[in-house]
Amino acid sequence: MTTALRPLPLWLFALATLAPLGLFALGLWQGGMWAAAALIYMTGFAAALDQVKGLFIGDADEGTEFPAADALLVAVALASLALLPSITWAVAGASGLSLAARVGLFLAAGLWLGQVANPCAHELIHRSDRHLYRLGVLVYAVLLFGHHASAHRLVHHVHAATPGDPNSARSGEGFYAFAFRAWSGSFRQGYLAEARRRGAGRLHPYVSYFALAGASLLAGFWIAGVPGMLVWAGLAAHAQMQLLLSDYVQHYGLNRQPLPNGRTEPMAERHSWNAPHWFSAAVMLNAPRHSDHHAHPSRPYPALRLPGPGDAPHLPWPLPMACTIALFPPLWKRAIRPHLLPWRSQPPETL
Repeated sequence: MTTALRPLPLWLFALATLAPLGLFALGLWQGGMWAAAALIYMTGFAAALDQVKGLFIGDADEGTEFPAADALLVAVALASLALLPSITWAVAGASGLSLAARVGLFLAAGLWLGQVANPCAHELIHRSDRHLYRLGVLVYAVLLFGHHASAHRLVHHVHAATPGDPNSARSGEGFYAFAFRAWSGSFRQGYLAEARRRGAGRLHPYVSYFALAGASLLAGFWIAGVPGMLVWAGLAAHAQMQLLLSDYVQHYGLNRQPLPNGRTEPMAERHSWNAPHWFSAAVMLNAPRHSDHHAHPSRPYPALRLPGPGDAPHLPWPLPMACTIALFPPLWKRAIRPHLLPWRSQPPETL
């Protein structure tokens, strides 16, 4: 008799995402080992728990509702809005912390903003509730990445795994070349997509993105002068790099093929990489279940389903570890090649 695989419970999402905030608070107060503990939680601790196989890798029952799921998103979003000025003061201001504590808090907070706040904002911009959507936009804007709210919905979800999507990495493309192409391309294509969608005479959302980004940098300056502004920008760049690494890994080398009728084959499960590792999935609000997100963009994160390894490519490493490997392009290409090759030969679907 087989035992049903258990899905990730909401309490585990809450524990995994919010626990580092306690370490950050202690690090701001005491520095020292608490700053180190925050960094260890976001790196070695998470990677170690992911090695415990078979825990919470099941799917929630179809139709299950999660009334508290959005409440956790709001909590994470508000926490990120508080964390940015707090860490800016701790690192650049008169916090009295040691250099090691400042560096530890900066690195750990950047990882949390990229691996927790970013998936949270990503979930929020897919919500139909305008207040939740605007909260997601605000999180991206204070991370100086407001245009992602437009480009992700209007460009990436339309053109993923095709040459028309700047955020889909090509086979053999190194991360650093991809990052420049993805950032600039998504900025430009997101702008054009919003302009076409809104027409003349309506305020372009990029105006809001720029205004919020400028206000954020001014807040950094108010907190700790020029060093504060630079630390805020550095935290934002750190978080943006985490987002771009996730984009790079989750579609690397996977292509939707052109059809004889001139259209492109539909987006399928095999056009996204997935990761069946339970703890990083909890930390990242099920972002590693990427195929199902593309199939159902509005599906709440606890309900996202993990396709089988015969239906979609599975990363051999947890998503954060895969992103770390991707920082070393020759190593990444060599390591991912044998896992990519079976999916490069898949025939296109037909309409």
